[in-house]
Order: sequence, then structure tokens, then C-alpha cells
Amino acid sequence: MTLISPDDTAQISNTQDDLADNPEAADRSEPGFGPVLRNRNFLTLWSGQIFSQLADKVYLVMAIAIVADRFETDGNSIGGWVSAITIAFTIPAVLLGFLAGIYVDRRRKQDILVTTNLLRGGLVFALPPLLFVAGSTTWNTVWGAIPLGFIILLGITLLVSALTQFFAPAEQAVMPLIVPRRHLLSANSLYATTMMASVIIGFAVGEPLLSLADLFFSGAYWGKEAIVGGSYAIAGVLLLLMKTRETKENFTQHETHFWQDLKDGISVLKHYPKVRNALIQLIILFCLFAALAILAVRVAQVMPELETDQFGFLLASGGVGMAIGAILVGNFGGRFDSGTLNLIGSFGVAAALLGMGLSTTQLWPCLASMTALGFFAALVAIPMQTVIQMETPEAMRGKVFGLQNNAVNIALSLPLALAGIAESYFGLTPIFLALAAIAATSGLISRVLSVGRSV
Repeated sequence: MTLISPDDTAQISNTQDDLADNPEAADRSEPGFGPVLRNRNFLTLWSGQIFSQLADKVYLVMAIAIVADRFETDGNSIGGWVSAITIAFTIPAVLLGFLAGIYVDRRRKQDILVTTNLLRGGLVFALPPLLFVAGSTTWNTVWGAIPLGFIILLGITLLVSALTQFFAPAEQAVMPLIVPRRHLLSANSLYATTMMASVIIGFAVGEPLLSLADLFFSGAYWGKEAIVGGSYAIAGVLLLLMKTRETKENFTQHETHFWQDLKDGISVLKHYPKVRNALIQLIILFCLFAALAILAVRVAQVMPELETDQFGFLLASGGVGMAIGAILVGNFGGRFDSGTLNLIGSFGVAAALLGMGLSTTQLWPCLASMTALGFFAALVAIPMQTVIQMETPEAMRGKVFGLQNNAVNIALSLPLALAGIAESYFGLTPIFLALAAIAATSGLISRVLSVGRSV
């Protein structure tokens, strides 16, 4: 495949305005969320995203609830069952990201968005009858001890997660097709706000929501599945209404050659330094958040006002900060270039991590630092994601977003494995100081490289 040159990218981007079904497209100067919220196609995509992402988060809560209801026995911990479900939910994110990106480049993005949601909904709706059949057969255990129903739940979880890996790059790749280039920053701000809200709402209200569903469908044994499967199905139906105006020129049709496609995806990072730099910044940011997720448990443990299992309050405050940051970036971020926002965000993240390191036993200063960290993280994540969408050649977006998903998920595993070990050796404060130094250094290097390229 021949890569599109950086000069051609600008020409491709200019055609995106014509692809957006936006009656207000003639107004090129209006900042903020107004033009995006009047874009019917973006509203359709955004609505589908809300239902789909909420279903993603509640699915894991549902799966754990099913394990507790059906497979927990007196005197035995369900920790092993829950770990297996979590691993099954994670493995496809590591293994399928780039392959999914290749597929996305070769198909209509809307078809992928609709199909993956409807299939996930169908899989969730299939759980109750499959679990019923598994429990009523004479061969209801595998290898003498593992319930057949649990194996089915594990398999459904793998399939749902695998389909999610196709949905994610298709969603990112379709956004520049329906949103004018000048409004992508605002669109990504809304996207990031919804993503963080789904994490907070999904994990916070997932259990009460599923319990209410069981009460509403009393005696039916499929209330939980109706909520999650129905959310996926609603997302699929909504996305059917979106008009992307994709043509054959918007995606490639030739055969898949994995190694060549991998080289092409990496070549984009080589020939498009802005894309490469933005991807590196996102990877570093997600690594910091992965380490923070582990360290938050320890902070809650040493903080007098919290119990260990209340570490979610700390992470939720970070989500609130990111939502506030996303709103402000969407309204006013267009006044600054992406490099400036990234530099401010990186130094802000470093300052927030420093504040956390100095207040690990004080609840309100720690919550304030976490909120600030989320706020400044939005100043890094949203502009960098927008840069990737704007600068990546249209025919290569699926591969690049697939590579991004792979790189982020693989990079997440290292801090998840090392953060707890490092804290046990060095303590919380030194680790937070080290993370602060990494955040500040990455922002400074990124700024120096971007200025050097512009000279």
C-alpha cells in the first residue's frame, strides 16, 4: 500500500467538511459545542456511544453478579472466578487491536458499529437460556469441578470483549467523516466526557441498576441481561440512523496481508511525527493512570477516613476532574494549539501527582489533587487524540487506531504489574514524585520536539 503524503492529508481533511451532515457548516468561526451539537450525525454517534459504553462497564458488573449468584459456594472465595472473568475481558484488548484496525480499514465503519453492538446484545440475551441448559444437563461440570455455566459465561465474555475491539477503532475512524475538521476538538471533548461518565456511572450504579432490573423482571431470571443486552441493541439501532456518506474510496478493498499492513501502520508513525508524538503522549498518560489505579488502593488503605475498598472515591474524583476539563477544552481549547495544551496539561498532571505524594493521609487535599489530575489529563488526552484523527491519512485510520489500542493496552500491563511492587519497596511519596517527574519530562520533550519540527 502506498502511503499518502503529509501534503495530501490536508487536502483529504478539507473534504471532511462536505461529508458532515451539518446545516450550520457554513459558520466556520463559532467556537465551543454549538456546531457539534447541531450536527445530527454526530448526535447519533454520540447517543450510540453512550449506550454502548455504559453497557461495556455494566457488563463486567453483571458478569461478576452472575458468578456470585450461580457459582459461589459457602466457605469458598469467588476471587478466582472474578479474576478469570476480568482476564477474559482484557485478553482481546491486547491481542486483537491491530487486527481489528486492519478490518476497519476494509469495511464501512457504520456497518461495523451497528453489527458489533447488535452482536454483543445478542450474546448477552443468549446468556440466560445457555446458563439454564448448562445447569440442567447431567454433564454440568467440566474437568470434574468447573461448572459448564461458568465456561459459557467465560466464552461469552471473550466474544463480547473481542467485538468491542472492532467497535473502538471504527468509532474513532468514523468521527472525522461526520465532523468537520475545525470541530473535532469539541467532538472529542464530548467523547471523553461521556467515556469518563460511563466509567463513573457504570461502576457506581451498575449493581443497584441490575438489582432493580431483577426486581422489575421478578421471577424471569434475565433482568440483568435485559439491561445490558438492551443497551447494546439500542446503540446498534441508533447507529443505523447515522449517515456517514462513505464510499468505496473511504476504505480499501484488497486482500489483507498482516505483515504489510503492520508495516504500513508503523510507517504512518514514521512519516507523520505529529501522530507519533501524540500517540506517545497518550501511552505515557495511560501508563500513569494505570499506576494510579493500583496506588489508589494503597492510599485508601493508609488514609484514616477511608476503607481499603473505598479507593473508588479517589478514582471517581479524577473522573470528575477530567469531565470538567473536557468541557472547558471543548469550549475554549480551540484558542490554543495542541502543543501548548499538552505542555500545560503535562505540567498540571505533574503538579497534581506531587500534591498526591504530599497528602496521602489527608482526604480532602488528596481528593483535590486527584480532581486536578483528571482536569489536566483532559488537556493532554483530548488534543492528542484530535491530532491523531486530523493528521492520520483517511485510508490508514483503522490501522493507526488499532495500533493505538494495542500499544495502550500492552503499555498498561507494565505499571499494573510494577506499581504495587515499587510502592512496597520505596513507599507512596517517592513513587508519586517519580510519576510527577515522568509527566513533566514527557510534556517538555514533546514541546521541544514539536518546536524543533516547526523551525
